[in-house]
Amino acid sequence: MTRSDPVDPAPEITPSAPENEETLELVGRLTTASNATFLATLGESEVVYKPIAGERPLWDFPDGQLAHREVAAYLVSETLGWSVVPETWLGDGPHGPGMIQRWVYADESLEPVTIVPEGAVPDGYLRVFDGFDDQDRVVTLAHEDTPGLRRMAVFDAITNNADRKGGHVLPIAGGRRYGCDHGLTFHEEPKLRTILWGWRGQGFSDEELFGIRAVHSGLAGALGRELAAYLTGREVDALGRRCETLLAEGVFPRPEYDRHVIPWPPF
Repeated sequence: MTRSDPVDPAPEITPSAPENEETLELVGRLTTASNATFLATLGESEVVYKPIAGERPLWDFPDGQLAHREVAAYLVSETLGWSVVPETWLGDGPHGPGMIQRWVYADESLEPVTIVPEGAVPDGYLRVFDGFDDQDRVVTLAHEDTPGLRRMAVFDAITNNADRKGGHVLPIAGGRRYGCDHGLTFHEEPKLRTILWGWRGQGFSDEELFGIRAVHSGLAGALGRELAAYLTGREVDALGRRCETLLAEGVFPRPEYDRHVIPWPPF
């Protein structure tokens, strides 16, 4: 979700404006996305628009829409108080209702996730795994060891994010790290697939534990009522159980090697 993403010209469609809202106007289509994803403008703002009609069905996420999960992820991010997810809501557009999210300008000079020659992990980075590149050379995938990225890893553990690729991390100057593409979240079964395994087994900080408690307690109040509009009851219950497990164990999850734990491709 950066300006380097290929963008096709938008199709010639006359959008219809919802009542009391500015008109969402398409600028182009992001061709690297697996589902229909558009760059659009909403008044003076640039946004990402993912219509529900453009979602491809997934066998392991049969309930609800991906757009609903993206909004639910934003609600959890706001409850944590860390602004991991850009402002996200459901709205109407030229192709019907869908997810709308504020566009984030990532700083392309920053590499929070990187691939380096085998073992050559830079200072301030953590090794995730070794693999082979397209020329069969052994390389190491690593990510930075920063508070902003740690918060994202905690958020992913809470939401059971099944698709944290390197390209889904948007670095901002000053240390802030935004995450995008949260359609594969909140499954009731363990699905955590991420490239942010560098803290596996490490203890949570007091701030991180406070955030997990805020989500857990919020499920009995406003957060729970809001999530009920976007997730199934089973998924909300599973979210609560994940928070309880994280609080009881007090450490970042470790990979469960009886299933896939790295998204493919990792970038």
